[in-house]
Amino acid sequence: MKAAVYTRYGPPEVVQIRDIEKPVPGDKEVLIRVRATTVCAADWRLRSANPFFIRFFMGLTAPKKVHVLGMEFSGTVESVGRAVTRFRAGDQVFGGTGFKFGCHAEYVCLPEDGTLALKPSNMTFEEAAAVLFGGFTALTFLRKANLQAGQNVLVYGASGSVGVFTVQLAKHFGARVTAVCSTANLKMVKSLGADDVVDYTREDFSRAGRVYDIVFDTVGYSGFSRSLRSLKRGGCYAQIGFSGRLLSIPVNLVRGMWASLTGRAKVIGGVAAGTREDVELFRELIENGELRTVIDRSYPLEQITEAHRLAESGHKKGHVVVVVGERSE
Repeated sequence: MKAAVYTRYGPPEVVQIRDIEKPVPGDKEVLIRVRATTVCAADWRLRSANPFFIRFFMGLTAPKKVHVLGMEFSGTVESVGRAVTRFRAGDQVFGGTGFKFGCHAEYVCLPEDGTLALKPSNMTFEEAAAVLFGGFTALTFLRKANLQAGQNVLVYGASGSVGVFTVQLAKHFGARVTAVCSTANLKMVKSLGADDVVDYTREDFSRAGRVYDIVFDTVGYSGFSRSLRSLKRGGCYAQIGFSGRLLSIPVNLVRGMWASLTGRAKVIGGVAAGTREDVELFRELIENGELRTVIDRSYPLEQITEAHRLAESGHKKGHVVVVVGERSE
């Protein structure tokens, strides 16, 4: 099968299309023919080894663990193991592999009880592929923040792949949402349900005099001091994204510990994860018209280097999708 493979760190050009062995499903596994996938922040960060500490986990001089990236997908069930009961050949599905990656390929295998569900009936393959990375991340941190109905929430980086789901899910749970993004994306973010929008190119959100229960930084650029200045005492600051500047990571870690110890704010971080039940929740919300994805641009697998370039640019809107095989609805 064809797959996008990288064997060294570097720019998008290190990703090459190659023929690799097609996976074979075990007794409790499902083999999926991938129709669409995405290039998310985790993909380009691993490919570029940015920040540098990624090398300590993946390999100092070259990646040793993951050669095919991609964390989310949609597709069609090709075959199932003999003990599988939830799916059958021909089912249209969407799902995620998490940090096992492997979705930038024509086929992928998942356990039957993994993060996999039938594709929402009102979504195309391309749209369904761009749900779980942003959705899981947003939902994980909303839960960590213990979001309550009626709270005031600021989402910094609201037009990105995580931000668009943070805005929508926060609204679903009853929050009042202020979204921070660039001028070009204000209208789109407002259409997702944001109550207020702030153009960061023209206004500093921390100087507007507003106070929030929760500040979500999805891209790592809200600024620690500015964010705490906009939080009520004891509020929650969720550091979902990070800028990639190596020194900022330990500095913010120490700042976060101090803020938490003094009761100034609850600072949360960590790794996002989702469950099969979460995938079913997203499918229900999508089919009820309460949740949608945003796609900046779609590329064929053969142009995955261009997809990496756009995803890494910091100027994408929503998701960057990669179509595997012929485009199909």
